[in-house]
Amino acid sequence: MKCKENSRMVLCVLKRRLLRSSGCAFMGRLQRQSRGCVYSSIHGFSHEEIREKLQAFPGGSVDLLKHDSGIAVLTINNPTRMNAFSGSMMVDLKERVSQLENWSEGKGLIVHGAAETFCSGSDLNAVRAISNPQDGMKMCMFMQDALTRLLRLPLISVALVEGRALGGGAELTTACDFRLMTSGSVIQFVHKHMGLVPGWGGAARLVRIVGSQKALKLLGGALKVDPELGLDIGLADEVLEADQGAATALQQAENWLSRYTKGPVPVIHAVKKVVLAGRELPLSEALRTEKEVFGTVWGAPANLQALASKSKHK
Repeated sequence: MKCKENSRMVLCVLKRRLLRSSGCAFMGRLQRQSRGCVYSSIHGFSHEEIREKLQAFPGGSVDLLKHDSGIAVLTINNPTRMNAFSGSMMVDLKERVSQLENWSEGKGLIVHGAAETFCSGSDLNAVRAISNPQDGMKMCMFMQDALTRLLRLPLISVALVEGRALGGGAELTTACDFRLMTSGSVIQFVHKHMGLVPGWGGAARLVRIVGSQKALKLLGGALKVDPELGLDIGLADEVLEADQGAATALQQAENWLSRYTKGPVPVIHAVKKVVLAGRELPLSEALRTEKEVFGTVWGAPANLQALASKSKHK
Protein backbone atom coordinates (compact mmCIF):
# COMPACT_ATOMS: atom_id res chain seq x y z
CA MET A 1 0.00 0.00 0.00
CA LYS A 2 2.80 2.39 0.92
CA CYS A 3 4.45 1.75 -2.46
CA LYS A 4 1.21 2.60 -4.26
CA GLU A 5 0.75 5.76 -2.20
CA ASN A 6 4.35 6.80 -2.83
CA SER A 7 3.89 6.16 -6.54
CA ARG A 8 0.75 8.31 -6.60
CA MET A 9 2.58 11.11 -4.78
CA VAL A 10 5.48 10.97 -7.23
CA LEU A 11 3.06 11.04 -10.16
CA CYS A 12 1.22 14.04 -8.68
CA VAL A 13 4.47 15.93 -8.17
CA LEU A 14 5.59 15.14 -11.72
CA LYS A 15 2.22 16.18 -13.09
CA ARG A 16 2.34 19.52 -11.26
CA ARG A 17 5.87 20.17 -12.52
CA LEU A 18 4.82 19.27 -16.05
CA LEU A 19 1.86 21.64 -15.91
CA ARG A 20 4.05 24.42 -14.56
CA SER A 21 6.67 23.92 -17.24
CA SER A 22 4.09 23.70 -20.03
CA GLY A 23 2.38 26.81 -18.72
CA CYS A 24 5.69 28.65 -18.72
CA ALA A 25 6.27 27.50 -22.28
CA PHE A 26 2.93 28.90 -23.39
CA MET A 27 3.60 32.17 -21.57
CA GLY A 28 7.02 32.31 -23.15
CA ARG A 29 5.49 31.83 -26.56
CA LEU A 30 3.03 34.66 -25.94
CA GLN A 31 5.81 36.94 -24.71
CA ARG A 32 7.91 36.12 -27.77
CA GLN A 33 4.90 36.96 -29.94
CA SER A 34 4.38 40.31 -28.25
CA ARG A 35 8.02 41.34 -28.65
CA GLY A 36 10.72 40.87 -31.23
CA CYS A 37 10.62 40.65 -35.00
CA VAL A 38 7.93 38.76 -36.87
CA TYR A 39 10.48 38.12 -39.63
CA SER A 40 14.14 37.17 -39.44
CA SER A 41 17.04 36.21 -41.69
CA ILE A 42 15.32 32.86 -42.24
CA HIS A 43 12.73 34.78 -44.27
CA GLY A 44 15.40 36.72 -46.16
CA PHE A 45 14.82 39.77 -43.98
CA SER A 46 17.60 42.05 -42.79
CA HIS A 47 16.28 44.74 -40.47
CA GLU A 48 19.35 46.95 -40.84
CA GLU A 49 19.40 46.66 -44.63
CA ILE A 50 15.81 47.82 -45.13
CA ARG A 51 16.15 50.37 -42.33
CA GLU A 52 19.07 51.99 -44.17
CA LYS A 53 17.11 52.09 -47.43
CA LEU A 54 14.03 53.62 -45.77
CA GLN A 55 16.11 56.28 -44.01
CA ALA A 56 17.14 57.56 -47.44
CA PHE A 57 13.61 58.97 -47.87
CA PRO A 58 13.15 61.53 -45.07
CA GLY A 59 10.19 63.69 -44.20
CA GLY A 60 7.71 64.01 -41.36
CA SER A 61 7.94 62.15 -38.07
CA VAL A 62 6.12 59.78 -35.77
CA ASP A 63 5.90 61.42 -32.35
CA LEU A 64 5.22 59.81 -28.98
CA LEU A 65 3.92 61.55 -25.88
CA LYS A 66 3.44 59.61 -22.64
CA HIS A 67 1.07 60.96 -20.00
CA ASP A 68 1.16 60.32 -16.25
CA SER A 69 -2.33 58.83 -16.62
CA GLY A 70 -0.74 55.85 -18.36
CA ILE A 71 -2.19 56.82 -21.74
CA ALA A 72 0.24 57.66 -24.55
CA VAL A 73 -0.44 59.50 -27.80
CA LEU A 74 1.25 58.41 -31.03
CA THR A 75 1.03 61.09 -33.73
CA ILE A 76 1.58 60.47 -37.44
CA ASN A 77 3.03 63.84 -38.36
CA ASN A 78 3.49 64.73 -42.02
CA PRO A 79 0.59 67.11 -42.70
CA THR A 80 1.91 68.55 -45.98
CA ARG A 81 1.47 65.06 -47.46
CA MET A 82 -1.74 64.10 -45.61
CA ASN A 83 0.41 62.30 -43.03
CA ALA A 84 1.71 59.80 -45.57
CA PHE A 85 4.53 57.59 -44.30
CA SER A 86 7.94 58.55 -45.64
CA GLY A 87 10.71 55.98 -45.35
CA SER A 88 12.14 57.62 -42.23
CA MET A 89 8.67 57.67 -40.64
CA MET A 90 8.42 53.91 -41.05
CA VAL A 91 11.66 53.64 -39.09
CA ASP A 92 10.30 56.12 -36.52
CA LEU A 93 7.19 53.97 -36.07
CA LYS A 94 9.16 50.86 -35.26
CA GLU A 95 11.33 52.78 -32.77
CA ARG A 96 8.24 54.21 -31.05
CA VAL A 97 6.72 50.74 -30.79
CA SER A 98 9.94 49.52 -29.16
CA GLN A 99 9.69 52.36 -26.63
CA LEU A 100 6.09 51.42 -25.84
CA GLU A 101 7.05 47.77 -25.38
CA ASN A 102 9.36 48.90 -22.60
CA TRP A 103 6.92 51.34 -20.97
CA SER A 104 6.10 49.51 -17.75
CA GLU A 105 3.70 52.21 -16.48
CA GLY A 106 1.61 52.34 -19.67
CA LYS A 107 -2.01 51.25 -19.92
CA GLY A 108 -3.43 52.80 -23.09
CA LEU A 109 -2.46 54.24 -26.47
CA ILE A 110 -4.16 56.62 -28.90
CA VAL A 111 -2.93 56.64 -32.50
CA HIS A 112 -3.92 59.68 -34.54
CA GLY A 113 -2.73 61.98 -37.31
CA ALA A 114 -1.61 65.59 -37.15
CA ALA A 115 -3.74 68.46 -38.48
CA GLU A 116 -7.05 66.60 -38.19
CA THR A 117 -6.40 63.95 -40.80
CA PHE A 118 -5.33 60.39 -40.06
CA CYS A 119 -2.93 58.98 -42.66
CA SER A 120 -2.87 58.55 -46.43
CA GLY A 121 -0.59 55.49 -46.47
CA SER A 122 2.85 55.51 -48.07
CA ASP A 123 4.56 58.58 -49.48
CA LEU A 124 4.61 57.93 -53.22
CA ASN A 125 8.15 59.31 -53.53
CA ALA A 126 9.43 56.44 -51.40
CA VAL A 127 7.15 53.93 -53.12
CA ARG A 128 8.47 54.84 -56.57
CA ALA A 129 12.07 54.56 -55.40
CA ILE A 130 11.61 51.02 -54.04
CA SER A 131 9.25 49.78 -56.72
CA ASN A 132 11.14 46.56 -57.49
CA PRO A 133 9.48 43.46 -56.00
CA GLN A 134 12.41 42.50 -53.77
CA ASP A 135 12.60 45.86 -51.97
CA GLY A 136 8.82 46.10 -51.91
CA MET A 137 8.57 42.81 -50.04
CA LYS A 138 11.25 43.91 -47.59
CA MET A 139 9.33 47.12 -46.87
CA CYS A 140 6.22 45.00 -46.48
CA MET A 141 7.92 42.77 -43.90
CA PHE A 142 9.29 45.81 -42.06
CA MET A 143 5.83 47.36 -41.70
CA GLN A 144 4.11 44.05 -40.93
CA ASP A 145 6.57 43.61 -38.10
CA ALA A 146 5.99 47.13 -36.73
CA LEU A 147 2.19 46.95 -36.91
CA THR A 148 1.97 43.42 -35.53
CA ARG A 149 4.05 44.50 -32.53
CA LEU A 150 1.86 47.58 -32.19
CA LEU A 151 -1.26 45.43 -31.93
CA ARG A 152 0.45 43.06 -29.48
CA LEU A 153 1.45 45.79 -27.03
CA PRO A 154 0.22 45.17 -23.47
CA LEU A 155 -1.65 48.49 -23.84
CA ILE A 156 -5.27 48.92 -24.87
CA SER A 157 -5.06 50.91 -28.11
CA VAL A 158 -7.46 53.01 -30.15
CA ALA A 159 -7.12 54.64 -33.57
CA LEU A 160 -8.66 58.10 -33.64
CA VAL A 161 -9.73 58.60 -37.25
CA GLU A 162 -10.17 62.22 -38.29
CA GLY A 163 -10.30 63.16 -41.95
CA ARG A 164 -9.16 60.32 -44.18
CA ALA A 165 -7.44 57.01 -43.49
CA LEU A 166 -6.41 55.74 -46.91
CA GLY A 167 -4.45 52.69 -48.06
CA GLY A 168 -1.74 52.04 -45.52
CA GLY A 169 -3.52 54.49 -43.22
CA ALA A 170 -6.59 52.23 -43.29
CA GLU A 171 -4.28 49.31 -42.50
CA LEU A 172 -2.86 51.23 -39.54
CA THR A 173 -6.36 51.56 -38.03
CA THR A 174 -6.64 47.76 -37.95
CA ALA A 175 -3.45 47.52 -35.87
CA CYS A 176 -5.31 49.03 -32.89
CA ASP A 177 -7.78 47.31 -30.57
CA PHE A 178 -10.49 49.91 -31.25
CA ARG A 179 -11.35 52.55 -33.84
CA LEU A 180 -13.10 55.86 -33.15
CA MET A 181 -14.31 57.92 -36.11
CA THR A 182 -15.23 61.61 -36.15
CA SER A 183 -18.03 63.11 -38.21
CA GLY A 184 -17.03 63.35 -41.86
CA SER A 185 -14.10 60.91 -41.55
CA VAL A 186 -13.49 58.08 -44.02
CA ILE A 187 -11.59 54.79 -43.94
CA GLN A 188 -10.83 53.43 -47.40
CA PHE A 189 -8.68 50.54 -48.53
CA VAL A 190 -7.71 52.09 -51.90
CA HIS A 191 -5.07 49.49 -52.74
CA LYS A 192 -7.00 48.11 -55.73
CA HIS A 193 -6.87 51.53 -57.41
CA MET A 194 -3.06 51.36 -57.13
CA GLY A 195 -2.93 47.86 -58.60
CA LEU A 196 -2.09 46.41 -55.17
CA VAL A 197 -3.45 44.57 -52.18
CA PRO A 198 -2.71 45.45 -48.53
CA GLY A 199 0.83 44.52 -47.59
CA TRP A 200 1.19 45.78 -44.02
CA GLY A 201 -1.00 43.02 -42.55
CA GLY A 202 -4.19 45.03 -43.02
CA ALA A 203 -6.11 42.37 -44.96
CA ALA A 204 -5.48 39.63 -42.39
CA ARG A 205 -6.47 41.94 -39.53
CA LEU A 206 -9.51 43.29 -41.39
CA VAL A 207 -10.89 39.77 -41.85
CA ARG A 208 -10.63 39.21 -38.09
CA ILE A 209 -12.42 42.48 -37.38
CA VAL A 210 -15.34 42.42 -39.85
CA GLY A 211 -15.31 38.88 -41.27
CA SER A 212 -14.21 37.59 -44.67
CA GLN A 213 -17.28 38.63 -46.71
CA LYS A 214 -17.29 42.24 -45.53
CA ALA A 215 -13.49 42.40 -45.91
CA LEU A 216 -13.80 41.16 -49.50
CA LYS A 217 -16.34 43.91 -50.25
CA LEU A 218 -14.16 46.61 -48.66
CA LEU A 219 -11.04 45.50 -50.53
CA GLY A 220 -12.64 44.44 -53.81
CA GLY A 221 -14.82 47.53 -54.02
CA ALA A 222 -12.38 49.96 -52.43
CA LEU A 223 -15.45 51.17 -50.54
CA LYS A 224 -15.46 54.42 -48.61
CA VAL A 225 -16.34 53.61 -45.02
CA ASP A 226 -18.01 56.60 -43.36
CA PRO A 227 -18.87 56.57 -39.64
CA GLU A 228 -22.36 55.15 -40.22
CA LEU A 229 -21.11 52.26 -42.35
CA GLY A 230 -18.18 51.77 -39.97
CA LEU A 231 -20.54 51.24 -37.04
CA ASP A 232 -22.80 49.00 -39.12
CA ILE A 233 -20.05 46.57 -40.17
CA GLY A 234 -18.10 46.68 -36.89
CA LEU A 235 -15.05 48.51 -38.19
CA ALA A 236 -15.79 51.55 -36.00
CA ASP A 237 -16.51 51.24 -32.29
CA GLU A 238 -17.99 54.71 -31.77
CA VAL A 239 -18.50 58.01 -33.55
CA LEU A 240 -17.29 61.15 -31.78
CA GLU A 241 -19.50 64.19 -32.17
CA ALA A 242 -17.98 67.65 -32.58
CA ASP A 243 -20.16 69.45 -30.02
CA GLN A 244 -19.31 67.53 -26.85
CA GLY A 245 -18.61 70.49 -24.55
CA ALA A 246 -16.05 71.97 -26.96
CA ALA A 247 -13.67 69.08 -26.19
CA THR A 248 -11.25 68.25 -28.97
CA ALA A 249 -11.45 64.88 -30.68
CA LEU A 250 -8.24 63.86 -28.92
CA GLN A 251 -9.68 64.77 -25.52
CA GLN A 252 -12.83 62.82 -26.32
CA ALA A 253 -10.72 59.83 -27.33
CA GLU A 254 -8.77 60.02 -24.06
CA ASN A 255 -12.03 60.12 -22.08
CA TRP A 256 -13.40 57.19 -24.07
CA LEU A 257 -10.26 55.09 -23.61
CA SER A 258 -10.04 55.85 -19.89
CA ARG A 259 -13.14 53.68 -19.34
CA TYR A 260 -11.06 50.65 -20.23
CA THR A 261 -7.72 51.66 -18.71
CA LYS A 262 -8.97 52.59 -15.26
CA GLY A 263 -7.27 50.36 -12.70
CA PRO A 264 -3.84 49.00 -11.77
CA VAL A 265 -1.29 48.55 -14.55
CA PRO A 266 -0.75 44.79 -13.93
CA VAL A 267 -4.49 44.15 -14.26
CA ILE A 268 -4.79 46.10 -17.52
CA HIS A 269 -1.77 44.27 -18.93
CA ALA A 270 -3.30 40.95 -17.84
CA VAL A 271 -6.58 41.78 -19.58
CA LYS A 272 -4.75 42.55 -22.82
CA LYS A 273 -2.66 39.37 -22.55
CA VAL A 274 -5.64 37.03 -22.21
CA VAL A 275 -7.43 38.71 -25.13
CA LEU A 276 -4.25 38.51 -27.22
CA ALA A 277 -3.94 34.81 -26.39
CA GLY A 278 -7.56 34.18 -27.35
CA ARG A 279 -7.08 36.00 -30.62
CA GLU A 280 -3.80 34.46 -31.73
CA LEU A 281 -3.33 31.05 -30.08
CA PRO A 282 -5.15 27.75 -30.58
CA LEU A 283 -7.86 27.23 -27.94
CA SER A 284 -5.93 24.76 -25.80
CA GLU A 285 -2.90 27.06 -25.65
CA ALA A 286 -5.07 30.13 -25.07
CA LEU A 287 -6.71 28.39 -22.10
CA ARG A 288 -3.37 27.49 -20.59
CA THR A 289 -2.10 31.03 -21.12
CA GLU A 290 -5.23 32.41 -19.46
CA LYS A 291 -4.57 30.15 -16.49
CA GLU A 292 -1.01 31.39 -16.19
CA VAL A 293 -2.01 35.05 -16.49
CA PHE A 294 -4.76 34.46 -13.91
CA GLY A 295 -2.08 33.13 -11.58
CA THR A 296 -0.16 36.40 -11.81
CA VAL A 297 -3.09 38.49 -10.54
CA TRP A 298 -4.76 36.06 -8.11
CA GLY A 299 -3.72 37.08 -4.60
CA ALA A 300 -1.80 40.07 -5.99
CA PRO A 301 -2.19 43.51 -4.32
CA ALA A 302 -5.06 44.66 -6.56
CA ASN A 303 -6.98 41.44 -5.94
CA LEU A 304 -6.45 41.56 -2.18
CA GLN A 305 -7.45 45.21 -2.03
CA ALA A 306 -10.64 44.50 -3.99
CA LEU A 307 -11.49 41.61 -1.66
CA ALA A 308 -10.95 43.79 1.37
CA SER A 309 -13.21 46.53 0.02
CA LYS A 310 -15.79 44.05 -1.33
CA SER A 311 -15.81 45.92 -4.62
CA LYS A 312 -16.99 43.06 -6.88
CA HIS A 313 -20.49 44.42 -7.41
CA LYS A 314 -19.71 48.13 -7.44
